[in-house]
Amino acid sequence: MKYSFASHVEWIMSSPSDNISSNPQQGSFISLADEWPTSDIFPLTSMHTAATDVLLSLPQALQYGNIEGYMPLREWLQLEWKQHKQLDLDINQILITRGSEHAMDLLVRVYVDKGDAVLVENPTSPSSLQILRMQGATIIPVEGDQEGLLAQQLVELIEKHHPKLLFVTPNFTNPTGVLWSLERRKQVLELCRAYQVFIVEDDSYGDLYFEESKENEPFSRRYPSLSALDDHGKGGQVLYVGSFSKTVAPGLSTGFAAGPSKLIEVMGAAKQWVDRQSCNLNQRLLYQMLTSTTFDWHEHITLLRREYSTRLRLMTELLKRPAWRKAKYNLPSGGMFLWVQLPEGLRSELLLKCSISKGTSFCVGTECYADKNMGFDVIRLNFTHPRRDELLLGMHLLSEAVNEFTARS
Repeated sequence: MKYSFASHVEWIMSSPSDNISSNPQQGSFISLADEWPTSDIFPLTSMHTAATDVLLSLPQALQYGNIEGYMPLREWLQLEWKQHKQLDLDINQILITRGSEHAMDLLVRVYVDKGDAVLVENPTSPSSLQILRMQGATIIPVEGDQEGLLAQQLVELIEKHHPKLLFVTPNFTNPTGVLWSLERRKQVLELCRAYQVFIVEDDSYGDLYFEESKENEPFSRRYPSLSALDDHGKGGQVLYVGSFSKTVAPGLSTGFAAGPSKLIEVMGAAKQWVDRQSCNLNQRLLYQMLTSTTFDWHEHITLLRREYSTRLRLMTELLKRPAWRKAKYNLPSGGMFLWVQLPEGLRSELLLKCSISKGTSFCVGTECYADKNMGFDVIRLNFTHPRRDELLLGMHLLSEAVNEFTARS
């Protein structure tokens, strides 16, 4: 008999109730809300070996490090991002941070004053909104489509509000999963150049693409970063932000910012006062692992892509069940999230309360909008963190909640 992915999912979901329980007390809580990677593919063996090697460098590994970050790690990034991302950076353009959010926070601290207008994608990352709100920025949402931000509306908002910054995630936007087209990237960059609006480009999800090019052209050539298009960050228009939290392990708390050297210098000065430094021990551990013979960075990323692609397929098969008949979504080609418009009449915050009582959760759409009056009918589902069996159960419990609300209407 020919194997069918859909029939396999259906068989699991139709298993006896003792195999799939809707009682959260009989199992751990399942979150479909987090911005977390899977724990199943953490490179534990390589990390253990790297930790052993780092311990040999004591006590230096336990001492304060350079504000700019561990030099060998910065050099690794310089070389790897040139080969892997076609991003040719000078070493003084790279600042190691505690993650992408830390990098964005540092920039906002030195660049944005209370009341300054800042443009964001609509919807956008909840953490970006939180950083901007804490600084007292005036947040201006910009609409987009499946190719990226709408150029005409971007122009109108720039001319009206004269913003200081534009926050964007061209590769698999959080929460929508949109992958910007090359043409849209060029349009946005040129407009921001013309109007002197500085761009913060978050590429935390940029390695998590699922489809390979039939022409074997690297992803980074088909979809170059805004920073690469801006003369590799030397054009002075883009701060590129990356993180190892989504690809290696979030517990290492290591990311980086790359941009104009003068800006990186100012951000480094702010970093000195904010938290003195990122963890020297973590940076050494990450570098040791990245350069270890027991760990292949590219093979690890390939493994993540394959597993996440499978989990996304699993989630979308479950969304074909009757409870989700009138739900709408666009299938992302990478990233960590599925952005779902609920069946008519359902409100995300009420559905969340019911779902939590059953043992599962999701991110309500209102968390992703600058305007709190938006997003009541959409939810963000994470398909990377739950194991396959947890994802199945979590979606089953969520479907039960949807069915209960649908039955009332």
